[in-house]
Amino acid sequence: MRQPVTLIFDIGKTNKKLFLFDEELNEISHEYIRFGEVLDDDGFECENLTELVIWIQDRIDQICKDPRYELRAINFSTYGASLVHIDKNGYTVAPFYNYLKPYPEQLKHTFFENYFSKDEFSLITASPSMGMLNSGLQLYYLKHAKPHLFKKLYKSIHFPQYLSSLFTGKYVSDYTSIGCHTGMWDFDKHQYANWLGKEHLRSYLSDCIEVSTKTFTVSINNRSIKVGIGIHDSSSALVPYLHICKESFVLISTGTWSVCLNPFNQNKLTESELNRDCLHFLGTTGKSIKASRLFLGKHLSNQAKLLSEFFGVEYQSYKKVKFKSNFYSKRSSAQALLFDHSVLKPERFGFKNNPGFNLSMFESYEDAFFHLMDELTDLQIASLKLVLGTNTVKNIFIDGGLSSSEVFVQMLTNKLPEYRLCLSDFPSGTALGAALLVNSSQQPPTFLRQGQHFKEYKVSTG
Repeated sequence: MRQPVTLIFDIGKTNKKLFLFDEELNEISHEYIRFGEVLDDDGFECENLTELVIWIQDRIDQICKDPRYELRAINFSTYGASLVHIDKNGYTVAPFYNYLKPYPEQLKHTFFENYFSKDEFSLITASPSMGMLNSGLQLYYLKHAKPHLFKKLYKSIHFPQYLSSLFTGKYVSDYTSIGCHTGMWDFDKHQYANWLGKEHLRSYLSDCIEVSTKTFTVSINNRSIKVGIGIHDSSSALVPYLHICKESFVLISTGTWSVCLNPFNQNKLTESELNRDCLHFLGTTGKSIKASRLFLGKHLSNQAKLLSEFFGVEYQSYKKVKFKSNFYSKRSSAQALLFDHSVLKPERFGFKNNPGFNLSMFESYEDAFFHLMDELTDLQIASLKLVLGTNTVKNIFIDGGLSSSEVFVQMLTNKLPEYRLCLSDFPSGTALGAALLVNSSQQPPTFLRQGQHFKEYKVSTG
């Protein structure tokens, strides 16, 4: 008797993950893998899309042939701000450009000169001006910087929908991808922004915008399988909590980026908020979600490497440090930082950065690490406060990579005594969200209905 399963591919910037869930959406197995990056046509590192697709296709084929399983559903959650450019036959016509690739300054200047100021752009599209991180500007870049590639273009597809299309043959968009700081969406008019039409780019985007529960039934290896259209990972992480919590809450979804999401804050964005990397996402049904972003996970990883090299300890040591109550900060004031957090732009929150920091001021690796986490949690709270709004949020959920750091979570808890902080021990909130969406016709699993799989942290001095 084959066991019915749902297969989720959770594609992060660094880690590529595969999860198998049973009918109750309990994890059966998982797999993590990393691929080395390749170089685009300008020599800038980018995702090895070919290798990723081969891995996905191979794993689906293996699971279909595995006598233990009956594969019933597949879905994809991926990082956003990324477009795959294809021709009429579905083949890519351009590299899968990295959202961290520098945007040509002259091209950016021309764009804003032709259409609107940076502030107008941000207020209309709820997207801070971020170059390639505005995926709509990736399409503009392709047209003007790579005309020899653009002339081959048929469609530009958001990353999760591209992976889905490999199996469904359908080119669609979903709200969560369009609403992911793309610069494509007019949040007031709830439609594509006017500049796309004026630039004659609208026809390269899908006319079919679907809610994230949309599925297509296809035949794979002679099996009838539901395939979801995919979802932006930050929005996917929110889905399980909307099933669980009947009160208002904020989710801090951590990974390469730490993203604070408040689906209960519908207030319009201000210029001040936009300047501090606060924005609006679109949820699974097209409803606005207030969000703020911090490049926290990647920054912590880089700082941990510096600490490990300086103090001669194993790099992964930072993941095992336990919280202790005897920490005393060497900072001269709450706003004066001891580390260089330039990549996080701490000045936008009123902090004074320290680009000339010196690790020799710390007594030990642990001493330096505690000071680092003290500063990172202060910056995380500053980002969090941008989305809290005036509604009476009392619950804060934390998931993703940093939720496994006892120091990070306990420091946050101690600094936010007025809130209830909870961690989930879901195998992956992002993957679970994608699994819930592709099984939306079924009753939510028992562990969600009963509120299991949560750990509440308490203010602690020890």
